[in-house]
Amino acid sequence: MSATVTSRDGTRIAYELTGSGPVLVLIDAAGHFRANSGLGELAGLLAGDFTVLRYDRRGRGESGDTAPYAPAREVEDLAALIDATGGSAALYGYSSGGLLALHAAAGALPVPGMVLLEPPVADEPGPKEFTARLRELGGAEAVEFFLGGIVPGEVLAGMRGTPHWDAMVSVAPTLAYDCELSEATDAGLLGRVTTPVLVLDSAGSSGDLTGMAASAAALLPNATHRSLPGEWHGVPAPVLAPVLRTFLRSVHDDR
Repeated sequence: MSATVTSRDGTRIAYELTGSGPVLVLIDAAGHFRANSGLGELAGLLAGDFTVLRYDRRGRGESGDTAPYAPAREVEDLAALIDATGGSAALYGYSSGGLLALHAAAGALPVPGMVLLEPPVADEPGPKEFTARLRELGGAEAVEFFLGGIVPGEVLAGMRGTPHWDAMVSVAPTLAYDCELSEATDAGLLGRVTTPVLVLDSAGSSGDLTGMAASAAALLPNATHRSLPGEWHGVPAPVLAPVLRTFLRSVHDDR
């Protein structure tokens, strides 16, 4: 069952809780939301140790949206969720969801620890022209344009025409939000993140993704970097869950 919180700008954010223990918020990647997400299995595997919170980022699924967008609005969404569920929460961010986690921690939200899987932290922010073009296209064209520069051709071909593809098309305007998050993520921001962080990559990913994970870990003051068995830009939940459990338990034990 979904519950909602009201963010600072009045936007209603839908979420759900499962399990018991310290709160752990799972943050989806670009184009993903609860009805179009691979995080459900992970939530189930962690529910014995954590109160797992899954939510629809603004503009997706059952959550609302309020213009104009800014990365700070998404941090405020997380702040409202954390405040409503106990006042402190660890974070797991997948892909660009990891960028949002970094902004939250840099913004001094009460985050005792976080795990990031292949956060796309580039040496240089993406060009603003890309984001502007993305906004112009919309719909399936926007999804094609966004993924075309990221996803290997054979993977992209397998995505077209699937329910996952259609779900991404339904939230195509929010792809630009993740681009703005990327534009706002730099070495200075990472340097302000003192939270303990575990940065992960998949051994099956391409060099650009594993390289960005390594770069992010090197820029963070209190980070560890590990590579796990997996496919391109993904680690199976049964492999990922015990690693998250061990790291986040150690963070809580150190408090």
